[in-house]
Amino acid sequence: MAALAQNANPFAPQIIVNGRGITGYELQQRILMLELLNSPGDLVEEAEKGLIEDRLRVDAGARLGVSPSPEDVTLGMEEFAGRANLNLKQFETLLTQRGIAPESFREFVRAGLVWREVVGRRFGPRSQITEDEIDRAIAISSRSGSARILISEIILRADTPEFKEQAQATAARLKEQIKSPGAFAAAARSLSVAPTGARGGRVDWVDLSNLPPALASRLLVLGPNEVSDPIPLGGNAIAVFMVRDLEELDAELPDSVSVEFARYALGDTAPGRVTSEIDTCDDLYGVAKGQPEERLQREVLAIADLDDATALTLAKLDENETAVVNQGGQNVLYMLCGRTPALDEDFDRTALRNSLRNQRVNAYADGYLAELRASAIIKRP
Repeated sequence: MAALAQNANPFAPQIIVNGRGITGYELQQRILMLELLNSPGDLVEEAEKGLIEDRLRVDAGARLGVSPSPEDVTLGMEEFAGRANLNLKQFETLLTQRGIAPESFREFVRAGLVWREVVGRRFGPRSQITEDEIDRAIAISSRSGSARILISEIILRADTPEFKEQAQATAARLKEQIKSPGAFAAAARSLSVAPTGARGGRVDWVDLSNLPPALASRLLVLGPNEVSDPIPLGGNAIAVFMVRDLEELDAELPDSVSVEFARYALGDTAPGRVTSEIDTCDDLYGVAKGQPEERLQREVLAIADLDDATALTLAKLDENETAVVNQGGQNVLYMLCGRTPALDEDFDRTALRNSLRNQRVNAYADGYLAELRASAIIKRP
């Protein structure tokens, strides 16, 4: 366990978060609590991280007027103690034996209750789950197999009437004239505005469940090396695809899943400058700090609810991978934060709804907390 420097004042601030201090005593108390809970990792780092985030949670609650009553906090403490199969008095006795003050435990629980209320107020209406989403989750969890497809793509710009007309004519010509993978690759290198154009339009294996159902069904009817009809991708692009291979483990067309992703308008910023600073979606909040809110957007949506262009972009990405797409003459960086996992088919609809809602709420909450931390002024005296 980390200790304060000899003769240091335990009540002196060790970290200052938006003008409010975290004392050495608070850090030691949190470390002791993490030890009691058998938390993994570097306990000093985890204690600092947890206390900083608790400050941010409580501050966010204060701005919304959230203040749990003493009775609510006591109920929260009893609930926490119950997870260890102890009543509150027994748990507080255990804390005292480990050198943890009951008040430290109370503040820990209070911060959690504040955050629960903040998240509910901010994201509750946005986290509702539709019956269609429940049906899709059940279909995914009950599916015995899957399918994936190997394609090449040519993406043509179509974000103005002039470009759209030109793209439609070019796509129709490609459909009629291309008869081989080599010809398709040559056309992709010279015409495609997608990053894949440089490698002849070749895309790595894509799970069909990650594609919009309408697009997946159109690709499934193509034979090997056959070129698709022109396919509009939202209002910004028109695409043609060539199917190079299909690995089918289930003849049924897979249903869609949900994805969490971030979208950042690059403006004049070089993509490499941004990608060198980020490892996860949360890091984008630091990149966007001080910029207009609309430049960075983070969403959790079912693939069926995405436009085809966005769904296709995300289908090619693994978690925490990025892609840069030109939209209306502007470069936009997409980052995949995560995909909704398949759920147990034995869940009833209520349990399934709650599970999906919790995933969505947690994603929103994690993103908001990362945003608060990126905007915070954190100093060490």
